Amino acid sequence: MKVLVVGGGGREHAIAWKLAQSPMLSRLYIAPGNGGTGKVGENVNISAEDIEGLLNFARKEKIDLTVVGPEAPLVKGIVDAFTREGLKIIGPDREAAQLEGSKSFTKKIMQENNIPTAEYAEFEDYEEAVKYVKSRGAPIVVKADGLAAGKGVTVAMSVDEALEALKKVMVDKIFGEAGKKVVIEEYLEGEEASYIVLTDGKYILPLASSQDHKRAFDGDRGPNTGGMGAYSPAPVVTPEVERDIMEKIVIPIIKAMEKRGTPFRGVLYGGLMITEEGPKVLEFNVRFGDPEAQPILLRMKGDLLDAFVKLSEGELEKASISWDEDAAVGVVMASQGYPGKYEKGKVIHGLEEVEKMENVVVFHAGTRYENGRYLTNGGRVLCVTAKDRDIPSAIKRAYEAVEKIHWEGAFFRRDIGKKALKHLGLD
Repeated sequence: MKVLVVGGGGREHAIAWKLAQSPMLSRLYIAPGNGGTGKVGENVNISAEDIEGLLNFARKEKIDLTVVGPEAPLVKGIVDAFTREGLKIIGPDREAAQLEGSKSFTKKIMQENNIPTAEYAEFEDYEEAVKYVKSRGAPIVVKADGLAAGKGVTVAMSVDEALEALKKVMVDKIFGEAGKKVVIEEYLEGEEASYIVLTDGKYILPLASSQDHKRAFDGDRGPNTGGMGAYSPAPVVTPEVERDIMEKIVIPIIKAMEKRGTPFRGVLYGGLMITEEGPKVLEFNVRFGDPEAQPILLRMKGDLLDAFVKLSEGELEKASISWDEDAAVGVVMASQGYPGKYEKGKVIHGLEEVEKMENVVVFHAGTRYENGRYLTNGGRVLCVTAKDRDIPSAIKRAYEAVEKIHWEGAFFRRDIGKKALKHLGLD
């Protein structure tokens, strides 16, 4: 089979790396890809949001299956465009992708279907939003309604911080049209977890649990990022919690989407808060998490391409996927200044040494390969991912690898996976 992966980040490198292991694969293309994806397939210089360009390429190369990594092309309707041409593609159509494209849309569906989530209000008027925040007090959560590359959420611990976030989103318009409307939510106490499933709209195939680390710095301090590291499995997701997630959240949202005539097919990601009352939804995403995909796919046993083919044919229940009992930990190495301004073009050292390590895979995100060298080309540059018998061992192995890699201005969190240790009685 000829397969096209759309996107150029760490998640797409992980997806391409896993697909490349399939005996069903004949050619693998990644558009636009990055410095690392060129090792597992062929990079194609087409932007992930150039739907017409991707469609022309898929037709010309007779692509059998396209897998979409990032959310933006899904929300723009890439699946609708490919489906109209009779091309197989993994991901929800434009209507179903609103689960990530509009927080307001998603909150309404959750409210109508009694899916546990934070109380909320939505505003298009800045003064009304300010009034509401002042009346509610802090802590409180401010969210841009539309897509903001994972950076549109502010967990404000003071009223001043919430008002500053509102000003940035609604007045300064730092996220453009995505901030035309804001959703303001109650602050939920608990521990976060990521729960990702594959679904063909009827059958649901759960993937291994994981936990992301959103804040830039150790101890969950600093600004929100796209994610600074993740591990799998997440001990906070006990068998009992997992049952609640499936019965009270995942199954109801899939049924609700079908009932409203917008069936969801593809990868559904629940960003959850595990509270004392049980799991509650913080957000839904309509694709693999990044960096959760990296440790999850490192642990996956079975043929991901075969599962995707069965999903596209409405026969997902025939797919066979299981999980390595080993744990996996991914540590993101980022450019100085991220998630704000950062420089590109720094030479990355130490990758060859890490390649010799057993059960360690360095997934590239913001890199490019030039004149025999890897250079930084983004905010999140690498996700150094390691597998070992348990979480403490995987943490140790991941950081041993991280310490071998360097470039000018590289930074990373040193506490990825630490939250798991208290559940294991090891903190």
